[in-house]
Amino acid sequence: MAMEILKHGDDRESLDTRDTLFMLGGISLLVFGAGLIATNPIVRRFLGQTSLGSFAQAAMPDLERYLKIRAM
Repeated sequence: MAMEILKHGDDRESLDTRDTLFMLGGISLLVFGAGLIATNPIVRRFLGQTSLGSFAQAAMPDLERYLKIRAM
């Protein structure tokens, strides 16, 4: 079915469908990869030791720098 859609690349509807398939495929690979990383025992132990507050404190300088650059 997907190959039939990809073969007819002439009209705009098939291009939109192809782009949607690529986007959904990318999102599914992203979720699958995050799941693989999160199931690793070393990563789970590391995430269990850290808190959300420490991540926020570490990200604040970068976020402030990004906002300054964006305001220019």
